[in-house]
Amino acid sequence: MRAKVAAFLEQTWVTNFIIGVILFNAVLLGLETSEAAMAAAGSLIVMLDTVCLAVFVVEIALKLFAHGWRFFRNGWNLFDFVIVGIALVPATQGFSVLRALRILRVLRVVSATPRLRRVVEGFITALPGMGSVFLLMALIFYIGAVMATKLFGDAFPQWFGDLGSSGYSLFQIMTLESWSMGIVRPVMEVYPYAWAFFVPFIMVTTFAVVNLLVGLIVNSMQDAHAEESNEKTDAYRDEVLHRLEAIEKRLNER
Repeated sequence: MRAKVAAFLEQTWVTNFIIGVILFNAVLLGLETSEAAMAAAGSLIVMLDTVCLAVFVVEIALKLFAHGWRFFRNGWNLFDFVIVGIALVPATQGFSVLRALRILRVLRVVSATPRLRRVVEGFITALPGMGSVFLLMALIFYIGAVMATKLFGDAFPQWFGDLGSSGYSLFQIMTLESWSMGIVRPVMEVYPYAWAFFVPFIMVTTFAVVNLLVGLIVNSMQDAHAEESNEKTDAYRDEVLHRLEAIEKRLNER
């Protein structure tokens, strides 16, 4: 019976149905934020949201029945279990904030879609390498913040008055958000050679370190894709070998 339920859950139309319910539920959760929509059809929206939640609960229950304790060995199953569990928390007093996290149910699209899972797995694989890059960036920001505070803090205390203000201003400059007319050009009116500090900082952080992060993520995704392709190739090879062995056995019997 458990094997039949597991096979049922792995069917393509069942997976597509769950994805459809997730997307439909995402639309309902968006409508709940609209006063006009809730005034016109609030009870219907709440009822449909409850139906969607019931579908998710039934799906989790069937998976638990089909896989038993092995269900909790899969990280994506744990992810689904937590997301659905949050939605079941009563909306009372301190738990009202958790109820706002119901929108996280939309993230179940990731666990239900192999391509999205591959992207997330590639990102997670890249985290160790990204940690080293973040450490490098932290060192660059710390050095830059100390220098900016020493150089420009007296004339521009609102941007570089202390270490925290300098770090935030440099982060804004790194994102290229109003960095020129908003910060650098006013500073250059007082310190004409300030560009010699800001331009190298932008070159190092925005164009070098950030692109290094992107490269790590892309490389990890390619590795994850290659590993999946190798697994499919090995499975196909094993299936072919099994069939050849079966054919050879029949020939020998004759």
